[in-house]
Amino acid sequence: MRVLSSLAAEKDALRKEALARRAALGGIIRIEKSLSLVDHTDELPLPDAAVVAGFWPIRDEVDPRPLMDRLRQKGHPLCLPVVAEPHLVFRTLERGADLVDAGFGTMGPGPDAVAVRPQVLLMPLAGFDAVGNRIGYGKGHYDTAIAALEKTGLLLCIGLAFAAQEVDRVPAEEHDKPLNGILTEQGYRAFG
Repeated sequence: MRVLSSLAAEKDALRKEALARRAALGGIIRIEKSLSLVDHTDELPLPDAAVVAGFWPIRDEVDPRPLMDRLRQKGHPLCLPVVAEPHLVFRTLERGADLVDAGFGTMGPGPDAVAVRPQVLLMPLAGFDAVGNRIGYGKGHYDTAIAALEKTGLLLCIGLAFAAQEVDRVPAEEHDKPLNGILTEQGYRAFG
């Protein structure tokens, strides 16, 4: 139990460090860096017409919405996660659809929207390292969703973040799934 406590404490310290660097970016800088993700759309290794799950940004996260719109224009159906039990549910995102509180401070399509299985997850995160390990926000929403989705087919997990959120090393636990890649304002980096 002491090992788990030590890992949790180390992850929490890294999370705080990475989030502090993210928060230190000015608002205009965050907008510009978020918009620049679109410049790297063609670097993403997405299968044709793959269903892509984006996310609704909270606090000072990178904003994936311009990238998601570009992916929609390129023929990718979109969905957004909604916090549910036993794991996230992904609902179809149609242009102009009404959005509702989706849990954890995010917005998403309401219960009338069709639930779908994404083939690609664009994932928010607190921090990441050079080999694809990520630190989330500590609630495990994406960990449980990834475990469930991987039982039903291939899944591509791409983190979206600012380059300033990179840390030297994320201590990975057995249940942690590394990212397939990370997209920052500097471009796409594949792992593994």
